[in-house]
Amino acid sequence: MKKYFIIILSTIFSALMLGFVYDDEPLEKILAHLEIYRLGYPQEKVHIHLDKPYYAIGDNIWFKAYVVNAEKNELSNLSKILYVELINDKDSIKKSLKIPLKMGLTWGDFMLSDSLREGNYRIRAYTTWMRNFGEDYFFDKTIVIGNSISTSVLTQVNYTYSKDPRGQKVSAKINYSDMAGKPLSNKEVNYFVDLDFRSILKGKGMTDSMGNLQVTFVNNQPFILKSGRISTSIKLDEKQSVNKIFPIKSTSNESSVQFFPESGDLVNGISSRVGFKALSSDGLGIKISGFISNQNNERLTEFSSEHAGMGHFRIIPQITDTYTAHITFEDGSVKTYPLPKVKALGYVLSVINTTPDDLKIKISTNETTNTEEEITLIAQSNGIVYFVSKNKLTSSTFNASIPKKRFPTGILQLTLFSAKNEPVAERLVFINHSDFLQIDLKGDKQEYGKREKVKLILDAKDPEGKPTQGSFSLAILDESKVPFNEADETTIISNLLLSSDLKGFIEQPNYYFDEVNEDKVRQLDILMLTQGWRRFEWKNILANNYPPIIFQPETNLQVSGKVTTATGRPVVGGKVTLFSASGDVFMLDTLTNANGEFKFDNLYFNDSTKFVIQARNEKDRKNVEIFVDRIPEQLVTKNKNEAMLEINVNRSMLGYLKNSRSQFDELRRYGMIQRNILLDEVKIVERKAEVKNSSNLNGAGRADAIIKADQLQNCFDLAMCLQGRVAGLIIRNNMAYLMRSMAASFSGPIPMQVVVDGVILGPEFLSVVNVQDIESVEVLRSIANTAIYGSSGGGGVLIINTKRGQVNNNYRSYAPGVLSYKPQGFFKAREFYAPNYDDPSINAKIPDLRTTIYWNPNVVSDSTGKASIEFFNSDGTGNYKAIIEGININGTIGRKIVRYSVK
Repeated sequence: MKKYFIIILSTIFSALMLGFVYDDEPLEKILAHLEIYRLGYPQEKVHIHLDKPYYAIGDNIWFKAYVVNAEKNELSNLSKILYVELINDKDSIKKSLKIPLKMGLTWGDFMLSDSLREGNYRIRAYTTWMRNFGEDYFFDKTIVIGNSISTSVLTQVNYTYSKDPRGQKVSAKINYSDMAGKPLSNKEVNYFVDLDFRSILKGKGMTDSMGNLQVTFVNNQPFILKSGRISTSIKLDEKQSVNKIFPIKSTSNESSVQFFPESGDLVNGISSRVGFKALSSDGLGIKISGFISNQNNERLTEFSSEHAGMGHFRIIPQITDTYTAHITFEDGSVKTYPLPKVKALGYVLSVINTTPDDLKIKISTNETTNTEEEITLIAQSNGIVYFVSKNKLTSSTFNASIPKKRFPTGILQLTLFSAKNEPVAERLVFINHSDFLQIDLKGDKQEYGKREKVKLILDAKDPEGKPTQGSFSLAILDESKVPFNEADETTIISNLLLSSDLKGFIEQPNYYFDEVNEDKVRQLDILMLTQGWRRFEWKNILANNYPPIIFQPETNLQVSGKVTTATGRPVVGGKVTLFSASGDVFMLDTLTNANGEFKFDNLYFNDSTKFVIQARNEKDRKNVEIFVDRIPEQLVTKNKNEAMLEINVNRSMLGYLKNSRSQFDELRRYGMIQRNILLDEVKIVERKAEVKNSSNLNGAGRADAIIKADQLQNCFDLAMCLQGRVAGLIIRNNMAYLMRSMAASFSGPIPMQVVVDGVILGPEFLSVVNVQDIESVEVLRSIANTAIYGSSGGGGVLIINTKRGQVNNNYRSYAPGVLSYKPQGFFKAREFYAPNYDDPSINAKIPDLRTTIYWNPNVVSDSTGKASIEFFNSDGTGNYKAIIEGININGTIGRKIVRYSVK
């Protein structure tokens, strides 16, 4: 109660500072609810700046992350750790990075190895604290990764749709050709169709003389199965087959049109704007036109769509009428849709946001109200209340103007409360003061030569024109090799100010910020009519229905857990030792508390570090159990940006891939890249035993003997099972010895060392390893195999590899009081390589075909707003494109594109 009272006081104080406060207890409670949410549930946003919009296998994805608090877009100091993931089109995480944040900033990279296949991928980024508020808040961007190195097949798929008595019929015409465009005719193709991971069709076919293959299937569950993929394997010859996958974004060509009355409802007798959005079956906007009629077929108003299938019209609805929209699509087809039902009573909040200085507000109602009753209008942005107004409705309408200068740039939420303090109407508007950083990037000249040094000077100023300190990321691209539409980009401005605060998919978010004009201002306002707010809902806030806090902000790496007895009782005052078995080397110890809990915090270790945790009770006995605290992994949900999936991956970026292939071939030619050579078929008459999950330092399977799991099926004690199974090995006191060791040693026999999953546990732990967990045992007897283990392997080594693959199986207990643990450590970012052509040792004969000419995620302007950058051009000619974006110490963001010419 004390905390609640303090928050109310804080709210009232904030209201006084803004110039509005009323002696009104219900209003104060509304504001207090909002302040509780703002203070108790601070929000974070993430923006990722990628060096370019698409990639090829063999590239690196370079990125910089900006984590800001949602309240004012200032750099966040709440979370200190960021997770960045690369997710494939099967919603499987292929790479995951854990990166330390410093004042909300960090950077890293993904190396695209040849183990990945071409296709659509997602970059997802979030903090642990953000998980409390749902995946909608995460940064999530779809990118395309092509392949020109290990494939020589180009494909093109076209879908046609029709109706079938069994459901929705889809015909896919797939064309196969080589890189030169020659059809791959008369080739055998195996194909597999799945929708939402359910198998629909399997088959085999042959390409025709033009390299075409027809695949037809029927979706008989269209309300359940929405999208999927066609997986194909084309047989080029007896030795080589190439796999290709094609997304299925929809199984019909049915378009949809949705209608959104301004502020929520159509109300009897009140003139209202109605926004609409027309989408094709693939989720992208389409052009439409049409008119509205009533039940008497009277034409009331006409309309047509603007950007991305969105538009609006005005209507005065009557409770006695029903309304129908008659839609004409681009192909000439016509379809009708009913408008939302008209409410008998209610409020309409109308906003005109096309004037530069003021918001024009009109409140209308048909409810019979007491002239002494007051309605309340609250305007807030990211949880901060900037305007409150209480007025008596002496008539059915009320008009007002609110200066836009009262509000920050971004989405403003206007909510109308009735005299009973219930939210009755809501409207989103976008305020754009264009108060972004003034970024200038100048070169020492406008035109350069190939491989010439370029010197750029960054000049950063705040919106008032004063020099400012800031952190920026800079990418220089050869635009002839990496062309793209700026409207399609996810920029620091479009993401932090728009996309991160609206529900659902937004088509071309940067369109509204690139070369702004009157049309785009109007179209952005239409977007506000048709997209939903997602940060919070008033009905939940007023009902004290706040999101449950499950995850706390991560401020450092830590290892924590609990030690218990075999019966589950906490071990109090027990000693716990943490030491690294690989990676960063250190050892720490601590004591358990009254609940048997322990914690090692403020750790710093890389992502290759493995730990061994050892625990003893207060009497220094090891018969205890160790349980490690783990944060559950974040689930991967369906891609919300499915509309952005590229169906023809390689074809869509053919120019880029041809350059990538040329670059690869030149580097291989000069010995800079090794490539496997296809040999003639060799008949294998004997195969070496495959060893999974091996930690053998000599390499998997490089051992004198290997015992597999199937040979241990009836064993209960590993020590006894090894007796008689390995030549020259005997068991004494539950420890393994080699006979040569017992015979040759003058100081007594030396037992064989026991290594479990790379962790040296010691000879005495042989009998306490659970046999059912063992995948294989590699026995090292000879000096050639034990030498790599040094003196610890003098008596021989037993490499025990355990079964893995279980979800979250990053730790395992092999014996009471000992546990192996491999948490995810920090990723260390690689440094972008840029050649220095002033260095005479560089081989000038190697063609420089780079696409990303320069990448610097840490360009920092000084107190004068200046920073200098130097790099060398490649051999490419034409326009080079410099893209820089960043944030200053006050949370002001900016982006700038500059071009220069290379002859």
